[in-house]
Amino acid sequence: MRHVVVIGHGMVGARFTELLVEAEQRVRVTVLGKEPVEAYNRVLLSSVVAGSKSPEVLGLAGPWHPRVKVLTGVGAASIDRDRKVVVDDRGDEHRYDELVLATGSAARVPGIQGVAYDEGLVGGVFVLKDMADATGIVEAAGQARRAVVLGAGVLGVEVATGLAKRGLSVRIVHLADRLMERQLGWEASQVAISSLERLGITTHVGASVVGVNTRRGRLESIRFADGVEAAADLFVMCCGTVAETMLARRCGLTVDRGVVVTDDLASPDDPHVHAIGDCAQPASGATGLVAQGWQQAAALVATLAPGAATTGAGPATHDVVRVKASGMSMVSMGVCGDFDRDDPRYRVLSLKDPERGRYVEVVVSGGHLVGATCIGDAEVAATLSALYTRALPVPDDPALLMVRALAGGGASAAARRPEELEDADRVCTCNSVTAGRIRDAVRGGCTTATQVATATRASTGCGDCRGVVEALVAATPQDSTTPTDQQDQTLVRSAS
Repeated sequence: MRHVVVIGHGMVGARFTELLVEAEQRVRVTVLGKEPVEAYNRVLLSSVVAGSKSPEVLGLAGPWHPRVKVLTGVGAASIDRDRKVVVDDRGDEHRYDELVLATGSAARVPGIQGVAYDEGLVGGVFVLKDMADATGIVEAAGQARRAVVLGAGVLGVEVATGLAKRGLSVRIVHLADRLMERQLGWEASQVAISSLERLGITTHVGASVVGVNTRRGRLESIRFADGVEAAADLFVMCCGTVAETMLARRCGLTVDRGVVVTDDLASPDDPHVHAIGDCAQPASGATGLVAQGWQQAAALVATLAPGAATTGAGPATHDVVRVKASGMSMVSMGVCGDFDRDDPRYRVLSLKDPERGRYVEVVVSGGHLVGATCIGDAEVAATLSALYTRALPVPDDPALLMVRALAGGGASAAARRPEELEDADRVCTCNSVTAGRIRDAVRGGCTTATQVATATRASTGCGDCRGVVEALVAATPQDSTTPTDQQDQTLVRSAS
């Protein structure tokens, strides 16, 4: 019986652990999770800030497994590679045959004057990286009136709209010259800014924060680089992340931006130490998206358990970016943002309607949708996402994509009616779960979307497919001879 130690109980570490014990009978796993809670969906933390989801529904716990021991609230202090031992922060030792680093990343804190003391961030200043951050922001928002959000990437926009939904006056500040510059071009960014303004959010692009003023240890105002000051009692910094590599560095592993790993996800310095997820730096590059981490988890399981069958996700379309912004719909996929619109490989059409906060751009090549941006129309976004993720052929005239969708017929209707999906159609793009797998789970005894999520992992990524999963559950007849008691098991973990 081999012993695998996993450091990190986030979305990637938890997925790896589940896949490994499913695939290999001769392995036991110990997981060290420094947070005092079980694994949960970090992608949806901004929804907690907005109040659209409660922390309880973010859990990713699967069925209890006798060969898995999860220690919550227990972090790793050091790694002794010569002895193959991990020492936790209580002083206990954990011997391993294989060690997996799934330590994730930490929020980047820019060098802003006065933003932190030696003990941590000043009162009223937050980042958003874990559940404690999210609940702290929610508590502070209940007593705040004016908020500033630094960073207008996906997370920054989600946080800003969430705080505005809670009734705060919100400013969003971004150093780049447009919002979400990785996903949006100039015209799309301007429509997004107009949409934010309608939600009561003031946007400052090409601006930076240089300092904060405090009074009695609490935030009082924000200082901008141009000398302007803005009163604020809540400041959230959404400025990206940095890989958690301290443990790897201390034990002598090669570290660059992340823990350097080979194609088989092992450290070049030690074949028994592996890294996956945000902390890893594979030769092919890192996207920072959870779908890549999940694919790495499945790949590492295949390496550690060669020949064993796994139920991990197959190749997924992980470049669909859905912004979970309260009060506005925004989706981008494939070719979007800055690209050569004169490139002869692409046929590009766009629709701009700033007064209604709507912008749609489609990019077609070889008879298929290879990219799209959609702001302000969830139904159009659903249509385009379905065409893109399922690689369906598009009309000869790409304009029909928008016309049919905007008219409420054609491909849009197919995207809106889950009962019409073929079994092979992908419902959950994050986990590559098809409509057929969901129907099989319902026939096998699942009676709720939560039970289907436990059985198939559908809706445990970005969460956008939850409504489709619920509709499929409602529309699929159950096998009345199949008991459902086992579907209600909750994860029981050993913890200290």
